[in-house]
This record gives sequence, C-alpha cells and structure tokens, in this order.
Amino acid sequence: MRLSMLRILSAILLVPGVPAQTQKSPQAASLPEKVIIDTDIGDDIDDAFAIALALKSPELEILGISTTFGDTEARAKILDRLLGEAGRTDIPVLAGSPTHTTNVMNQQRFGEGGHFRKVSHPSAADFILEQIRRYPGQITLIAIGPLINVGSLIEKDPGTFLKLKRVVMMGGSIECGYGELWFCPGRGPDAEWNIVNDIPSAKKLFLSGVPLFVMPLDSTQLKLEETKRAFLFKQGTPLTDSLTLLYHEWGQETPTLFDPVTVAFILDPKICPVEPMHISVDDKGFTRREPGPLNAQVCMHSDADAFFRLQIGRLAAP
Repeated sequence: MRLSMLRILSAILLVPGVPAQTQKSPQAASLPEKVIIDTDIGDDIDDAFAIALALKSPELEILGISTTFGDTEARAKILDRLLGEAGRTDIPVLAGSPTHTTNVMNQQRFGEGGHFRKVSHPSAADFILEQIRRYPGQITLIAIGPLINVGSLIEKDPGTFLKLKRVVMMGGSIECGYGELWFCPGRGPDAEWNIVNDIPSAKKLFLSGVPLFVMPLDSTQLKLEETKRAFLFKQGTPLTDSLTLLYHEWGQETPTLFDPVTVAFILDPKICPVEPMHISVDDKGFTRREPGPLNAQVCMHSDADAFFRLQIGRLAAP
C-alpha cells in the first residue's frame, strides 16, 4: 500500500502543468543576472569596491559599465585600468555626457597609469538603450552615481527604459543623514549626493514606473575599518592591489562602503531587506516618504556582519 501511494504521488508530480520544484531547469536556475553598472568612480572610493564585488560574483553577467558626472572620460580610464588589471577587458566601458563640476577627482592618476586606457569611449545612453532592447525585461541597472545618465535614458526613450527588469540604486536619505547611524534620529535626513547632483533626473526616475530598489544613507553607511582593509589589502591579487592603489590615491582613512550595498542586495536580498514606500524628491534633493502610490522598495536597515562576510570573502578569494 505504501509503495502504491509513492507511485501515485510520483506520477502526480511529473504531470505536465502541475508545478513542482523538481521540474525546474537547473540551467535556468543558474543563469547569471544581466546587469549594467552606472558609476561616478574616481571621487569617493566606494564605487571601486562595488565594481570589484560585482567582478567577483559569478551570479552577475556585467554587460557594461558606464560613467556619469563631471569628466566622464577620465572616469572611464579609471575603469579601463581597473578592469584590465582584473583581467576583464571583455566588459565594455561607456562614457556619459560630461557635466561641469568643481568636485576634485582624486583617483585620476590611476586611470592615467598602466597600458589599458582607451582614447575615447562609446556613448553610455546609446549603449544602455541598445542592451535593453536586446534583452527586454532581463537587465538590472545598478545606479551608484548621480542620475545624469538615468535621466538621459528616460528623456531619450521612456518606453525602452521601462523594459528594464529593475533599477537598484544607492541614493536618498529617508530618516538618517550623513554620519554615524546611531546618531541619525537626532539629526534627520540629508540631501544625498547622488540625488542632489541631478534633482530633475531623480524626480524622473521616481516617477518613471520602473521597478525601483533604493539603498539610502539609512542602510549603507558601513565602515571598512582598519583591520578589515588591512586583511584585504595584503591579499596581493591584481584586484586587491588595484583597490589598494585607489584607496591611497583617495587619500582618506576609513571608507564608507555605500555603493557595494547595491551589489550585495542583488546577491543576497536578506543583507538589506526592503519595504514598499512612496518616495517623492523635492526641489532641494530630499527624498521624502509620503502617502501615495508605492513607487520604490527601500532598505532601511542592513546586516553589516553579513555584508562584510560577503564583501571581504569575495574580494579576498584568489
């Protein structure tokens, strides 16, 4: 009787149209997620750590990396060398439209060294739109810089922009501004860098209707303390050596790894669980949580221990 029941259950599970976990294709389950990274690498150091984490994550297929804000060609040269040193010259590097800024790019020398830099780079917006048309509904855009390129995509072809699978961004400040997270209830939010440097584009993004996942200051101010970075920098791989050089050109002491949280979220959403909100962007660049139709999934608290186990574990691996 028991054997007969097992046979009946097996037959039911194998009937076409009856969902069963065992019928999923192993190949489909293991396909890497297609991503494009949009970055202002060269100012703060966290962009380099985010890109390095993506490079060390086989779960991701990086279709291209684009630069935004200020001297985008100089930023692209930094990427040329970082990717070259890591043995990933197969990844296209794109440059966004340059913008005027008085901000100093402190890691520019890294991009001028070595033999990987290119004279010029294709248009970021054209490349991204082409990739979305080629892979509709499949691409995650990781936005870790001011949203100039994102605004350009929406302006040029809003219909194609909506065919992104999602946008995962570092940006905004809901309850906590810059500083130590334990202090944030007393200070309140700030106008965050990536939002305030192109407020019109930020408004377009939050109104666009694209699936949007937001990692704000509230959950991304994770410090790479001395013991952690010393362990990482002594690994002596081409990638960690490049991060060491970029860190010293950055010229400050303790990095805050805002941007890598976006990549960590894609790899393991439990690291930064999200909740639905309606977020509006005001004319000063503040991101306000207000009543209204939900337009973003926002991470308010991250698991710092799990984040650093992932970040350092991946980057320290041979």
